[in-house]
Amino acid sequence: MVPNLQIRCFGNGSQFTRRQFLQISGLSSLSFLLGGCGAPILEDVVGKLSEPLNQKFEALIFKSQKPVPEFSQSEIQPQALIVNSFRGTPIIDPAKYRLIVDGEVNHPLSLSMVEIQSLPLTSMIIRHVCVEGWAAIVQWGGIRLRDIVALAQPQENVKYAYFQSADGYYSSWDIASAMHPQTLLAYQKNGEPLPPDNGAPLRLAAPIKLGYKQSKWVTRITLVSHLLPRKGYWEDQGYEWFAGL
Repeated sequence: MVPNLQIRCFGNGSQFTRRQFLQISGLSSLSFLLGGCGAPILEDVVGKLSEPLNQKFEALIFKSQKPVPEFSQSEIQPQALIVNSFRGTPIIDPAKYRLIVDGEVNHPLSLSMVEIQSLPLTSMIIRHVCVEGWAAIVQWGGIRLRDIVALAQPQENVKYAYFQSADGYYSSWDIASAMHPQTLLAYQKNGEPLPPDNGAPLRLAAPIKLGYKQSKWVTRITLVSHLLPRKGYWEDQGYEWFAGL
């Protein structure tokens, strides 16, 4: 389902929210508007103009280590998380699955689910916000992405993390967001094993990014010092790259 980028999303209660940023940033708002309008020439021009502003401004107001307030067990909304399909749910054999971590690292990784699940489990109850205008309070369980990054021993110049998925989806994050303490590679949903339709065996989950940044069926993480020409499936069509909440 294609996100409708004319709908604004929820903030996280910070003093200067993303909503306020969009209100004062004409270029960013215009880029959001064109992202759902099928105007490829204007979309390309505005995207190129607005992206540096988005990245620098949102990085300025982003608190890379500040936890986002979580919700209680009673506030979980089990039926509210909508399954958005990109190319359908890929068939993945958990026993053969490997998470590859490569790029500008000193210790590339190839991890099985058994190895991943042997790392410390982190659970959090957060709001998942979709750019289409809906939201769901979900309990995610998994490993902190920063723990995986640390195992790979990234080089000092690393600034971005690229994510590839089994269905062909791809996206990229700034490294500060990837290292946020509530950015997880999740394999549980609401205390149960993560369902395939929701991204099993492993997906991104975080309260600091819009839903289209939270890749499902993640198979590879590549750490790099510069953004590559292909920044993300939706981002390459004009959607905002930083997409922070």
